Parts: sequence; C-alpha cells; structure tokens
Amino acid sequence: MRLRRAFLYTPGEDEHKIEKTCALRADCVCLDLEDAVSPSKKEKARLTVAHAIGTFDFGKSEKLVRVNAAGSPYFMADLRTVIHAVPDGIVIPKVEEASTLQEVDGFLEAFEVQQELEPGTMHLIAIIESARSFVNLKEICTATPRLEALILGAEDLAVSLGARRTPSNEEIFYARSQMVLYAAAYGLDAIDLVCNNYKDTDVAYQEAVSGAELGYCGKQVIHPSQIEMVQKAFTPDEEAVQKAQQVCMEYEAHMQGGKGALGFEGALVDMPVYRQAKQTLERAALAKDW
Repeated sequence: MRLRRAFLYTPGEDEHKIEKTCALRADCVCLDLEDAVSPSKKEKARLTVAHAIGTFDFGKSEKLVRVNAAGSPYFMADLRTVIHAVPDGIVIPKVEEASTLQEVDGFLEAFEVQQELEPGTMHLIAIIESARSFVNLKEICTATPRLEALILGAEDLAVSLGARRTPSNEEIFYARSQMVLYAAAYGLDAIDLVCNNYKDTDVAYQEAVSGAELGYCGKQVIHPSQIEMVQKAFTPDEEAVQKAQQVCMEYEAHMQGGKGALGFEGALVDMPVYRQAKQTLERAALAKDW
C-alpha cells in the first residue's frame, strides 16, 4: 500500500518550481507536461522533467510524470524522453479505451527489458475524464497489471457531459461515486477531483473530507497551500485510531471466546465494522511512517 493522499501537480517547464516542490513532502509529485505547459514549451518541458527526475531528491514523494494525451502530437515524444529518467510512474490523461494503456504498457515493457530493469518498474495511473471513459471503466481497470490508480478529471468530465460546474459537485456525484466503486472492485487507488479554489484551504479540506468519506485515498492538489489540509483529511486522527484499536481488541477477544457480534458504544460491531477498523489502523500506520 502506498500513500497517495496529496497528489501535487507541478508545471514541467519550471525547474525552479520542481526543485522547490521536492521539499514540500506531498505524497505524490506529478510533473506536468499536459495542461500546465503551452504548446510552444512542450519540448523544453519534457527535457526539464527528465533532467529533474534524474537530478533532484524527491525524498519519499512518488515521482510521476503526466504526459500529453494519446493521439496528440506530443504523446510519443513525451514517453520516449521521460522514461529514460525512470520515474516511478506515468500518468496518462484522457484515457477512454483500454488499448491506450496497453500500448503504453508494451512500450514500457520493451524499455525495461532493454535496460535490464525489473518488470513493472514504472507503473501507470489513468485519468478518467469523459463520458466514454466511464462507459469503458471495466475494460480500463483490467487493461494491464501495471495500472495502479485512477484519477477523476472533473473539469473535462463536466465539458463532456455538458454539465455546469458548481461548488457542491452535485452534477458529477454519480460519476464520482462510480469511479471509486470501480477502483475498489479492481484493487486500484482512487484519487479525487481538483479543488480550483486554492486560496481557501477550508474549501479544499471539506472536499477532501467528502472524498475520504466516499472511499477515495487522496485528492489532486494544485497549490502547496492545499497539501497539509488534504493530507490531514485522508489521515485518521488520534480519536479515530484509539476507537479503531479498541474495536479490534474487543472484537478479537469476543471472537476468541466463541461469540459473534458485540455491542460497542451503543452500536453493533460485526465483521465489516472490524475490517473497517483494521483499515483505519493500516492507514494511520502508513501516515506515521511518512
């Protein structure tokens, strides 16, 4: 299990920003070659990203690169350049077909064999951001074992649907729920939507809490000010940890005595509740190590 609470994007063309990002302790640092880079700077950005991955110390942060979409004139050039720096993973935007991930999987496999790297050294993360993406979610989720996570691209999805974006996110609630459901079914991480209001950290925090309640493991972040609040929202607090510890202890003792479900603080504790408590302790232990 890997921590992916705060998924921070950084423009790939700005080496100074990338270097500063390394010290921010975000769980994931995604060097962006797509939306954050103008067409005239694409070539410079991919060279900058490859250099940065091979030069800077990212600490415990997962080192990722978001390439341009398959079918764009930049896609293959991005892949050919950045894989030589061997990032932890490649983020593929606008994934609508399983074949897109399979194509990248084959490309990475050939490179790993050529360079004598362990198979699967570089994993894949897919951004799901169109109606067609959601229609094909099952095939996308099972496209390749290299796929580790799905990201919800809410803004592009709204365009695809013809929906009006609102602060409540109600217009994409169905898709938001569906994506986390599919991710859980196929053992993938689910990373929630971007909060574009980067000046109000309370908004980002409340969105992150909502995402955690739905089952997301983390949230996309576009500004350093959002990192702390987002990582807090996806980390069990001390009260939750203590309660989970007590639930596990009492339930295990109850089971050893040959008994079934038990009452705890006025609520029934059975196997699903026990498993949820175990998940809370696992997440807390990961965060503590961070």
